[in-house]
Amino acid sequence: MRLELLPPELAVGHILCHNLADAQGRKAFAKGRVLRPEDLPRLRELGVAALRVALLAPNDVREDEAAARLAAAVAGPGVSATPAHSGRVNLRAEQAGPLLVDAAALLAINEVDGLTVATLARHQLVRPGRTLATIKVIPFAVPEAELARAEAAGRATGGVLQVRPLLVQRVGVILVSSLAARLRVERGVYPAIEARVVALGGAVAARRMVAPAEAEVAAALGELRALGLELIIVAGETSVVDMDDVTPRGIVLAGGRVEHYGAPVEPGNLLLLAYLEGSRPNTVLPVLGAPGCVRSRDANIVDLLLPRLMAGEALRRHDIVALGHGGLLG
Repeated sequence: MRLELLPPELAVGHILCHNLADAQGRKAFAKGRVLRPEDLPRLRELGVAALRVALLAPNDVREDEAAARLAAAVAGPGVSATPAHSGRVNLRAEQAGPLLVDAAALLAINEVDGLTVATLARHQLVRPGRTLATIKVIPFAVPEAELARAEAAGRATGGVLQVRPLLVQRVGVILVSSLAARLRVERGVYPAIEARVVALGGAVAARRMVAPAEAEVAAALGELRALGLELIIVAGETSVVDMDDVTPRGIVLAGGRVEHYGAPVEPGNLLLLAYLEGSRPNTVLPVLGAPGCVRSRDANIVDLLLPRLMAGEALRRHDIVALGHGGLLG
């Protein structure tokens, strides 16, 4: 593509590069318009002697077609695209769930001159209809080879953007508390946990209240696992304060393993994530040890991890450690 200043008669068939206004300052012609022979009388009436227009090369792809093609390469499962207009396409969520973004593929696309894709931050919980990204083709056209390079980067990952569906529906809750604090924990901690689970399309299918003793924690874990639940949340009177505390020791006693303790997130430093063998062969059962901030409805570590766990993501230590960038929530 190249730009040239041409008289109206020679500009026909090419793309207008700027707006044209009439004597009252109203827009008479909009940039991006492909000039037609029937536009010539109006251009003469406006006194236009020359126009700056874009002339496309044979291998150029117009902005709307390029934006639509790039959107098809970027949008993965759970993502839909709006029609292209003025070189722009918006990508929207088709379902609720955490947003996955392949940062390396996104960078490779944005490295191509003239193509831009701006997205929400990855791992955000999104709802149906939420705008996830906007694609803008900056020039009026881009070379086919450059567009194909960006498409290849997007398709290599199976979609740069994906919304993982919320699959976990049956959650168990274990409240660890002394007898004296039991009522306070039931009234202050449990409702906040249940509300978060319900908001993500799940339900608390069973709960247990146990004393702060590793054997009781282990027994409750075994009972909930036998019920075929898909996720267990442990919380209570105090947060887990050490790997030798009753909750991690109870998990190990129940045959589980602690994936990670501690998180670079505030509120939520005293988080614990563990796994038990699932009730079905070759499955695992996540155990989320929620810190004391779970009783607050303000955003905390549980709001970052719970959607991902309820989408079936097998979180590992590095996933939690990586939350430090942006981990100051309050």
